[in-house]
Amino acid sequence: MKLKVLALVVGLSLPNTIVAQIGGVDLDTVQAGPLDNGKMWTFEYPPTQYFAETYGFDATADWFERARMPALRIPGCSAAFVSPFGLVATNHHCVRGTVANVSREGEGLLDDGFFAASIEDERPIPGYYADQLIAVEDVSEEVLAALDAVVNTTETEQVREATFETIQARLKAVNTSGGDSVWVQIVPLYNGGRYSAYVFRRFTDVRLVFAVELQIGFFGGDPDNFTYPRYQLDFAFLRAYGENGEPYETDFHFGWGFDGVEAGDAVFIIGNPGPTNRLNTVTQLEYQRYVSVPAAVAFRSSRLNAMDEYRRAFPEEAEALGIRNRMFSLSNSLKANTGRLEALNDQVIMARRRDAERRLREEIEKRPGLEDHYGDLFEQMEDVQNRKEILAAATAAFGMFGHPTYGSSTLRRAIAAFNFLNADPDSNDARRQDLLDIRDLPYDLERRFVTLRFLDFERYFGGDHGITVAALNGMEPAEAAVALLGRSNLASADRTAAALAAGGIDPDDWALQIMNAMLPIYGEYARVMNGLNARERTLASDLGRVRFEVYGQSVAPDATFSPRITDGVVRGYEYNGTLAPPYTTFYGMYNRFYGHSGSVDWALPERWQTPPAGLNLSTPLNFISTADTYGGNSGSPAVTRDLELVGLNFDRNIDGLSRDFIYLPERGRNIMVDARAVSEALDFVYDADRIVQELRTGRLYRSEAEADAIRH
Repeated sequence: MKLKVLALVVGLSLPNTIVAQIGGVDLDTVQAGPLDNGKMWTFEYPPTQYFAETYGFDATADWFERARMPALRIPGCSAAFVSPFGLVATNHHCVRGTVANVSREGEGLLDDGFFAASIEDERPIPGYYADQLIAVEDVSEEVLAALDAVVNTTETEQVREATFETIQARLKAVNTSGGDSVWVQIVPLYNGGRYSAYVFRRFTDVRLVFAVELQIGFFGGDPDNFTYPRYQLDFAFLRAYGENGEPYETDFHFGWGFDGVEAGDAVFIIGNPGPTNRLNTVTQLEYQRYVSVPAAVAFRSSRLNAMDEYRRAFPEEAEALGIRNRMFSLSNSLKANTGRLEALNDQVIMARRRDAERRLREEIEKRPGLEDHYGDLFEQMEDVQNRKEILAAATAAFGMFGHPTYGSSTLRRAIAAFNFLNADPDSNDARRQDLLDIRDLPYDLERRFVTLRFLDFERYFGGDHGITVAALNGMEPAEAAVALLGRSNLASADRTAAALAAGGIDPDDWALQIMNAMLPIYGEYARVMNGLNARERTLASDLGRVRFEVYGQSVAPDATFSPRITDGVVRGYEYNGTLAPPYTTFYGMYNRFYGHSGSVDWALPERWQTPPAGLNLSTPLNFISTADTYGGNSGSPAVTRDLELVGLNFDRNIDGLSRDFIYLPERGRNIMVDARAVSEALDFVYDADRIVQELRTGRLYRSEAEADAIRH
């Protein structure tokens, strides 16, 4: 493939040497490992024998059920029941936006933290939910039979959806008890080589019980993100309520691991890892290496810089707009994508992926039936990547165009205005309202976002391209952005509303002229790319089917933000010429605080700045293991084989960022908040006795006074 152009255009580094030997390693001799595809096991294909052989205990069907039922999926994250009365533990960063949203006038719960001293104080979270997997069924034969019967490929999606609906209706009819609602999700595994139906009980009355201060929950800030050793108290508690308005009573919950674990102990992480790319072909990985990931890094880096410049210039306005939370999310994504790019440029990793692909090809060739049906799949996939490569400039130039958080309001209005002016009469009112609903960004942030999009056009398309010419109008990008915001009626909500009231949007409006130049080209790009992506999904599904035919359940499927269980061992690792310990402690947290005196990232909340009486500073704070986790595993319970919760997964180290493509336990570690640190903090720092006692006794305490009476 020839996928190097975009990486060079955006100024990102390529590997220094792409040769047969690198760093003393002969790449031709590099072999794939047996667990390169990871250990994100599904509950419908439980690794019973593997657990027995590796950890020496009988992981029965009952054990897997008791591991599955307390685990929950919440928006973007994972969580778990930790008491019989619906108490839910998760990460602080998983509910960071929620904490801000439930803050009342005059409150700053994100910075000050929150503790509901009584049941009545537990704060409802509008629009929130938690999902519990109550049943799972392999429906592969039913789905694949329906798809194989399709004659006209244009009907494939229609048949797939109809089959899904039939399965969902059948399973929902027999799973109607408990919770607020039951819903069924059909999840493709092995890129659609297999299908599973997951039946979830959804809780929609979820309330905030406890959240630490942001400064302790995100201690170390962006510099410490994806690093270890770490000193972060990233936890929060919610509670699920039943239809009767009372705390939900459950027979399934994890006990609290007050005694923790030691180095060498096994831990099991149950959660919902986000989509990975471990089953991709080498040509798919090369496309990501040279096109999609460099574009993602460039976009995130530039927009993060723009937001940071605005926040520094206008701190109060930025705080009121929630810019800090938006930057956290974007910074996290940037660091993750940077790590993904480094992994794709790691020639040993790529050599292992090539060897795994070679082995699969050899297995296909050994089996005449598979060879006849699947023999040229890799070549077809390479052809798709080559065709996508032709669109590389447009892919980068249009990346995240119209994003409501990281994009220009003016250009979003221009799209809406274009749609409004070209709408059929029946949808005219709706299109008009879409245009009016777009809110302004502060001028200085808007100016930066417009400038960056114009720079994208110039960088990727060139100065002579029609879109660039229409956008810049003979000026430099920064100058053109200022001029556009001064001239266009679409540059503010008020001017747009006034223009519509006065008779409509002027067809010669500069922002609209940009859309006249861009949208036809974008429309054709989207049409072609959507077709290629659809073809890629079909090929990936066929590859998933043949992979399952060859390897069966011995190879775990890619992650899909669906419930998984993964295993690992508490273990340190070599880094920076020394050894990272398996645990950090409160002592280390205070060392960072004093050693980085004056730094915002390592500041502590006021109540923490002097160690409270009774707090044992030698208590393990964070710990690591070799478990196979990924984004979406945030908040996942880390449990022992006795199913005691000993930690909450919240991050990976830098070496763990390669897990999008490969699982390397010798390098990567997942990072967890130790349950001992959580209970110490609740007890001696926050005086949250009713939570501590609920964790200890399994009883519900409706007030602090009741918990104090029991304790003393």
